[in-house]
Amino acid sequence: MPLPPPVSRQLRHRRAIRAEAYERADGLWDVEACLTDEKPRDVVLATGVRPEGQPIHELWLRITIDRQLNVVDAHASSDWVPYPGLCQASNPAYRALIGLNLLQNFRRDSARLLGGTAGCTHLTELCAVLPTAAIQAFAGDVWNTGDGSPGESQGSGDGHSNDKPPFQLGRCHALRFDGEAVQQFYPRWYNHAPYRSDRVRAEGARSSGAASGMNDGSGNEVQSNSQTEGNHA
Repeated sequence: MPLPPPVSRQLRHRRAIRAEAYERADGLWDVEACLTDEKPRDVVLATGVRPEGQPIHELWLRITIDRQLNVVDAHASSDWVPYPGLCQASNPAYRALIGLNLLQNFRRDSARLLGGTAGCTHLTELCAVLPTAAIQAFAGDVWNTGDGSPGESQGSGDGHSNDKPPFQLGRCHALRFDGEAVQQFYPRWYNHAPYRSDRVRAEGARSSGAASGMNDGSGNEVQSNSQTEGNHA
């Protein structure tokens, strides 16, 4: 369903974010994200006039991951910036992404490591798109989304012997376990009670944490580090 027709308006700014994933010859994967900001007119910056057609920002972030979604390498590049020669100083900071896992609190940890003055606001924004870009790249290629789970290769021959639902189920409204899409396309998992054992373990951990006084000082329990980024990707 398209957006409703807008009122009369004039374009003042355009931001584009794109992500691409590549399978490498050495078995690893590269995920690259790019953010560009442009204005449809000349714009006065502190460093001078940026003519129409030249980006204000063109920022690149590349991570290299293995098939378990561990980040094994990371690089940032700031090709167009409002403060040339200064904005680029934060690029090496994005090496801090090495060692993180895209499905294990990646967005939280990347913000913690690179937020504020530790990095570039917009490069750190790009970190948020990396987990779902990698998931889409692996779907049907590295992972069998028909009836498998993360880490299982497509075409592994496991068929319906696996007792875990496809990774994508239960993570959005359309693919809820009691929904029409699951009933029609994944009938084996229709009305499945997802992640029951995980929930039992999580509840036990929360109870243990509460008994040990693990909270943030405001009465709210500290969120367990075992919560996976996949639940939010």
